[in-house]
Amino acid sequence: MTMTDYNKIIDKYYPEGTRLRDIYLRHCHSVAQLALKINSDRQLGLEPSLVETAAMLHDIGIFLTDADGIDCHGKEPYIRHGILGAALLRKEGMPEEIARIAERHTGAGITEEDIREMNLPLPPGDYMPVTLLERLICYADKFYSKTRLDSPKPLEAVRASMLRHSPATLARFEALHSEFSTDKINK
Repeated sequence: MTMTDYNKIIDKYYPEGTRLRDIYLRHCHSVAQLALKINSDRQLGLEPSLVETAAMLHDIGIFLTDADGIDCHGKEPYIRHGILGAALLRKEGMPEEIARIAERHTGAGITEEDIREMNLPLPPGDYMPVTLLERLICYADKFYSKTRLDSPKPLEAVRASMLRHSPATLARFEALHSEFSTDKINK
């Protein structure tokens, strides 16, 4: 499967005419637009089609989770959507670099220590964004909610959300912000 075939995967798991598909597409499209803008503004040199594919598939596993507010009626805890999405993308034949983005975009990354300390329902492991593309999608995702789809979150709201998880999560977000911030985000 090629990068540009991401719509086939979305169509397979997010049926036409459903509220969940609308939420999914609007959220992922917003993340993609911001990631593409940062890639251009910061001259990151990432292939735009790769950025778009990664952004459009980063949340592919949400339908498997139990999150009624966004019309997800699966059985898994929402925090597992990244690892579930990564497994699904691997099964669908997507490149490993795309699967890892799904796996590593949650929060500002999740460490093995976070899993232990917060007793998170995740397999032991390190789910930190490592590559430039992983970090970019993780960062852009923080500015768009699936419940308030029409505008980006203000920077201070993102910071507050990260701090609610832990001071370490906020510190990781601040590192991403230093790497990727643009004038649009700072406003």
